[in-house]
Amino acid sequence: MTDQLTIAFIGLGVMGGPMAGHLAATGHRVIAYNRTAARAEKWQHSQTEAGRSTDIAATPAQAASGVDIVISCVGNDQDVAQVLMGDDGALSTMAEGTLLIDHTTVSAKMARSIDAACAERGIAAIDAPVSGGQAGAENGALAVMCGGTKDAFTRAEPIMQAYGKRIVHVGDAGAGQTAKMANQMCIAGVLGGLSEAIRLTQASGIDADKVFEAISGGAAQSWQMENRWHTMVKDEFDFGFAVDWMRKDLAYALEEARRLGLESPITRQVDGFYEDIQNMDGGRQDTSSLIRRLPR
Repeated sequence: MTDQLTIAFIGLGVMGGPMAGHLAATGHRVIAYNRTAARAEKWQHSQTEAGRSTDIAATPAQAASGVDIVISCVGNDQDVAQVLMGDDGALSTMAEGTLLIDHTTVSAKMARSIDAACAERGIAAIDAPVSGGQAGAENGALAVMCGGTKDAFTRAEPIMQAYGKRIVHVGDAGAGQTAKMANQMCIAGVLGGLSEAIRLTQASGIDADKVFEAISGGAAQSWQMENRWHTMVKDEFDFGFAVDWMRKDLAYALEEARRLGLESPITRQVDGFYEDIQNMDGGRQDTSSLIRRLPR
């Protein structure tokens, strides 16, 4: 248990809400802000019912004033720029010596811009995108990939242990985002193969459960297979991380690959497949809905 701190948490979505709740549960004072006020009120009500004392701020600047740490978990580059560096952004009131932990999945370029803006103000910063989905956030079992200085990471790690199961310092500013890009590229490729494997199984007429039993303990095993095989077989696609968000993440990965002079043909192809799912009105379905492209 770390010392009790005052923490501003910006962004109470399907990931941020549970993460902020874990911080409140460990005894920290949490001042929360969400762009949709109704969501913030609902979150605070749930914390009150759990016996936790929390506050709601009207702006990111108000949330960040006088706190020890600011944590953000919003949508994309534009969102995080607004809540941190825009009018009434958190950086406008953060004091020198405070710490910023950004859990938003953004471009590596944005992560480095945030780090530079913080450095000008004497604020330590960590870019710390997460993986594990809504279930990981709710269970406090997220993987956290961190970029920033070693000193900043040392300060941030005990806080992130409230909701992180695996927390790794990857490198300098932007490195956490690059690791998250690699993570999403891996997931995209695995789901492409998994979708085709399930359709092969179904077309053959053999028992999909038996195929899973036969192959899930060998070299084909993956998190996606363990957690999505059975739901994909049943055409169930409501498990948190949406296709729209995956396409946002893959765009960042492809942008960074181009910057580095790399080709990423598999990622580019699967990204195109996800565009097909969006065109089938599946943008809010989870990423395993990739299988919908393939006829039975």
